[in-house]
Amino acid sequence: MSERVVLVGYGPVGARLVDGLLPAVRDGRIDLTVVGAETHDVYNRVLLAEYAVGRMDRDGLDMDDRRVAEEAGVRFALGTAVVGVDRHRRAVRLHDGIHLPYDRLVLATGARANVPTLAGMERARRDRSARPTTPDELDLGGAPLPRGVVALRDLADAERVRAAVTSGQRIVVLGAGVLGMELALAAAEAGAEVVVAYHSAAPMNRTLDENGGRVLAAATSAAGVEMAPHARAESIDLRYDDHGRAWFGGLVCADGKVLAGDLLVLSCGVGARTELAAAAGVATSTGILVDGASRSWTDPAIFAIGDCAHVAEPSDVEAAGRVTGGPSGLVGPGWRQADRLAALLSTGAEVPAAAERPGVVMLKAEGIDVVAGGDVDVDPFAAIHAPGCHVPQATVWADPARGSYVKIVTVDGVLTGLVAVGMPRTGAELTLLFERGSELPADRSSLLRLDAPDLGAPLAGDPFAADATVCWCNGVTAGAIRDAAAAGEPTLACVKAATRAATGCGTCAGRITELLARDAVPA
Repeated sequence: MSERVVLVGYGPVGARLVDGLLPAVRDGRIDLTVVGAETHDVYNRVLLAEYAVGRMDRDGLDMDDRRVAEEAGVRFALGTAVVGVDRHRRAVRLHDGIHLPYDRLVLATGARANVPTLAGMERARRDRSARPTTPDELDLGGAPLPRGVVALRDLADAERVRAAVTSGQRIVVLGAGVLGMELALAAAEAGAEVVVAYHSAAPMNRTLDENGGRVLAAATSAAGVEMAPHARAESIDLRYDDHGRAWFGGLVCADGKVLAGDLLVLSCGVGARTELAAAAGVATSTGILVDGASRSWTDPAIFAIGDCAHVAEPSDVEAAGRVTGGPSGLVGPGWRQADRLAALLSTGAEVPAAAERPGVVMLKAEGIDVVAGGDVDVDPFAAIHAPGCHVPQATVWADPARGSYVKIVTVDGVLTGLVAVGMPRTGAELTLLFERGSELPADRSSLLRLDAPDLGAPLAGDPFAADATVCWCNGVTAGAIRDAAAAGEPTLACVKAATRAATGCGTCAGRITELLARDAVPA
C-alpha cells in the first residue's frame, strides 16, 4: 500500500523534495500531494532581484518541470492554502474545506518578509499567530502594504520593482543586508536612482566587520548609490494621486530627515512561517523545531525543511538549557535537507546529516567584489597572544582610498573567519582555505600579492582542482563539472542540467564559465 505524503509548500526546497521522491512515486511506494499557495510553477526566489532589474528574463527563474512530476503521478493543488492540521486524524484542511489525509506531512512553508514597525504601516504587520483563510492572505496583515511599498519576496513584488527600474524612478531600499545591497547596486546600474537606508554605521553589519562595511559603503557610493547610515526609520510619508489614492512618498527618519522616493523596498530580513505548525501544537522556536532527520520534535509523522525548519537536537537543548540557532536562510542547506528526507521517506534509511560549515557570503555586484564568512568580529588589538594559544587572532590590511580591505581570523593558524572587499583573487583563495579548514601560510602578506598585476600561483593549490567546490549551494566540485561537460556539452546550460550547479544563488556561474573556458584552451 502506498504511503500518503502531503507536502505543504512548492518553493525551491519543496520542489527538490518532489524530485527526490519521483522514483518512489513511479514505483507506487509513495502517494504524493503537493499544496502550494502560489499559482506559478516553482521559480528561483534567490534570483528575483536579477529579474527585477532586467538582468534576467522570466524564463530564467523557472526551475523544475511540473509536467514530469504529474506524469509520474504527483498531484498538485496550487493556488491553495492549508488552514489547519488535524494531527489525531492525520489530515490537513484546505481553505476550500477539502481534507487531505496523510501518513507523513512535510512542511516546506518557507519564510515571509519582516515588515518593520513604521508609522503608516502598522496594520500591514502580520500577527504571528494569524492563520490564512485564503491563499492571498498567507502573508497579509490587517491591511495590505501601502501603494509603492514592496518586500521583493515573490513575482508580483519583482514586477513592481522592474517597472520602477525601467522608468528610472527613485527607489529607497530599507536595509543594507546582502539582498538589499545587491538590489541597490543592480538597480543603480540599470538606471534607477537609489538610496539605501540602514540603522548601523556600515552596511552588511551581520556579515562584515565595521571597517569592511565602510569600505563597501564607499565603493557603493562611487557606483552611484546614495548611502544613508544611522538612518532610524520611524514612518513613511504619503502622497496622493489625482484619484485620492495614497502612495509612498518618502521615508521619515528619527532625526527628521526625509528620504524621498517613488518606491520603498523592504529588505529587513525574514521570519519563518510557523503559524500552521504552532496552531497544531507542534514545537516551534524561530522555526519549526526538527532533528537532524528533519523530523518534528513533537510528532514523528511531521517533518519540516527549508526556511521554516529550525534544526536542533533535543539532547543538545537539554544540555544548553535553551534552543540556539535558527533556520539557515540559505537554499543550499534546505536542498540538502530535502535530499536526506527524500531518502528517508523513500527507503526508510536515515541518512546522517553532515555538519554544515559556516556559509561563505558573496555579494553579487558588477565591479564590487565582497566575500565573507565565519567569525569576523574579532578585535585585532583587544589582546595579542602568541601563536598556539587556542584563541582567535586577527590580521587586517586596508587601503580604503582604493577600495581594498582584508581581514583574516585564525585559531592556531587555521582560518575561521574572513572578509575581503575589493580583493577578488585574495577572496577566492581565502574561500578555498576556509572551505578546506586549511592553515594559512606563515607570511600572511603573501595572500595580498594574489591581487597584484604579477599574479603568481594560488597558495592553497589550484582553485579548479577536481576536489575544489565550485557551487556551494549544491556541493558541486570542479571534477563533477568537468565530467558533466565531457558527457554532454561544455556549456553552462549543460552543466546546470547535469549537476544543478548555478541553480541556487547563481554566484558560481562565472566561475563555472571560467573553468569551462580554461579547459577549452589547448595546453
